[in-house]
Amino acid sequence: MTGAGRMPGAGMTDPDGRPWTLAGDPDPVEWVNPDSDFPVLLVCEHAGQAIPSQLEGLGLPEGAVDLHIGWDIGVEPLARAVAADLGAPLILQRYSRLVIDCNRPPGADSSIPEISDHVPVPGNRRLDPGEREQRKRLIFDPLDAAFAEGFARAPRKAAFSIHTYTRRMTGGENRRWDAGFLCRRDMATAQALMDHVARAAPELQLAINEPYRIEDDGDWFIPHHAEPRGVRHSLIEVCNDQVGTKAQSARWAGLLSGAIRSVLAG
Repeated sequence: MTGAGRMPGAGMTDPDGRPWTLAGDPDPVEWVNPDSDFPVLLVCEHAGQAIPSQLEGLGLPEGAVDLHIGWDIGVEPLARAVAADLGAPLILQRYSRLVIDCNRPPGADSSIPEISDHVPVPGNRRLDPGEREQRKRLIFDPLDAAFAEGFARAPRKAAFSIHTYTRRMTGGENRRWDAGFLCRRDMATAQALMDHVARAAPELQLAINEPYRIEDDGDWFIPHHAEPRGVRHSLIEVCNDQVGTKAQSARWAGLLSGAIRSVLAG
């Protein structure tokens, strides 16, 4: 038997002897505009905050999954609005990043964190390899396969991963940027996106590779899907206080969709 908040590993069974599945829980992947042949693929790895019922809330304090540690606050309506404006395909991930972070390499320490921004995650402690593999197989792998399918369904010239971040981490300094455009091998695309947004909204504080950078051990979609395919790309980070209302989200969707169009036209 597993302890409270613990997931059985691959091939294991729950206390009633049944194989563990996601039956009754959300599918890990949601497609928006799945049949679109628009030449841009959009992805949103931290859209959801679901926790499989087997995990009993990961033992988290009340409301913790609603914080920035549990998902990217405000990112789903933003990504949906960008996809609607462009008519582009969008792939959304439905589970909390605390169950397994689908923009981290499986096996990385940050993939299934035991603590996130000073908040302990009891259900992630002392997991054995089988338990980690089960989360990967049921949640990470279907999203990874969807990424590959998104590129295979139609020719894509560009791909963008849409995220939000919090203005200030616990005990950290205030992040002054309103948005960042992350890149590693495609500086030109990140710069073009930022330049377009800056022209449209010169009051915003924008940056390249802030508040994060693309790293092999800290990112998945860009290093493993966008870069190898040679498509134009960026991981777009918008501060979540910029998309707290419908009006703010609509404004940013317009800025980003306009910037993406400018990249395609360039």
